[in-house]
Amino acid sequence: MKNDDSRRSFIKKSVVAGTAAMVAPTIIPSRAFGANDRINAAVLGLNGRGKSHVQGFMAQDNVEITHICDPDMNILKERQKDIKDKYGKDVALEQDIRRIIDNKDIDVISLATPNHWHALATIWACQAGKDVYVEKPGSHNISEGRKMVEAANKYDRIVQHGVQLRSSPAVQEAIELIRDGYIGRVYMARGLVFRMRGDIGDKGFSPVPEGLDYDLWTGPAPKRPFTENLVHYNWHWHWDYGNGDVGNQGIHETDLCMWGLDVGFPTQITSMGGKYLWDDCKEVPEVLTSIYNYPDEDKIIQFEVRPWYTNAEDGATVGNIFYGDKGYIVVDGYDKYQSFLGRDRTPGKSGDDGNAAASGIDRGAGGTDGHFANFIEAVRKHDRSILNGPVETAHLSSGLAHLGNIAYRLGRVLNFNPSSETFINDEEADAMLTRNYRPGFEVPDIV
Repeated sequence: MKNDDSRRSFIKKSVVAGTAAMVAPTIIPSRAFGANDRINAAVLGLNGRGKSHVQGFMAQDNVEITHICDPDMNILKERQKDIKDKYGKDVALEQDIRRIIDNKDIDVISLATPNHWHALATIWACQAGKDVYVEKPGSHNISEGRKMVEAANKYDRIVQHGVQLRSSPAVQEAIELIRDGYIGRVYMARGLVFRMRGDIGDKGFSPVPEGLDYDLWTGPAPKRPFTENLVHYNWHWHWDYGNGDVGNQGIHETDLCMWGLDVGFPTQITSMGGKYLWDDCKEVPEVLTSIYNYPDEDKIIQFEVRPWYTNAEDGATVGNIFYGDKGYIVVDGYDKYQSFLGRDRTPGKSGDDGNAAASGIDRGAGGTDGHFANFIEAVRKHDRSILNGPVETAHLSSGLAHLGNIAYRLGRVLNFNPSSETFINDEEADAMLTRNYRPGFEVPDIV
């Protein structure tokens, strides 16, 4: 494959000080793990969510983080010290993701990189015989999501999507109630992302900081002049790298909307919103309302992003509401739910993950640690069927956000064919299903 070949060509031409040039392996057969076999892991992307990935791996039996990877050496050195201080473990540092992918001693990787790297790194890892835990959103565009599914299938890899609420016993219970008809015929899901997002200003261009390999940070995306408004967090609000809050925090909620309604991609999409608060350099809308219609199933998804002071909806600011003809269920956050029945809203069944968070499990029993436990179990058994967040969820939940963003950017109602995953007679919209990639970082076709 062209992209795999370009990665190998880079490795062959690269020489690490004091060592011989590394040569990428061919596709490695699955390693069979026993209960007592150590799994070697690497965490890629250490500025934010990657710190929870370190915790997630460290909480598992017979799992060892051997490497951490980030294009910013300053962050790597900080995290190396943190891991040594907290866990007493020494980890190797690597700036280049390609060296991690081609290291035969690494069995699994987790990806907490910016969105524009998720799909390419996942596919490269699958090609190299590694299993992957990838943060949400799984993809930066819809075409990438489909290729991730194809790669996981072709190379027979375990790929877990980082929607940890799928590992929450309470959320699983809420889904069972929906399936069992507890609130009647469920016709609508509402996703909420009410998060405080402030003014990021416009810091202009500046020299690349010492220690940051900005070319590697950019990877598959267009390379803009360096600005602090991209690195390290505010890339979320720029289309070339992020997908706005519906494609950030919102993926947990798009995923749960689709899971609860038991639907795939919609056939009609419309979105409206804009920037109403800050005169800053964000490109994405601050406020966004999207509607995803399923006329054949008589179901609909409403999704709303709000960035500033706002009311909660039955206690939820980040969560989901499912509406049936006998009541509704509110899923608040990652690990609890409450139901209300009848016209008088009589409180019904409720649940949460209890005091699990106090015992050291992040965000309840369904938090990051629990989701990593599910991932590692699937890796050991080499059984994708037991994954709580399989790669298909990465494609669908991310894709729903992408569809809403495309409708917003084009400013019109879109008609979509879920079977072909293309728009109906709409070349302009179809062009936004993928992107142009920088040479050497193309997301490959899986054939």
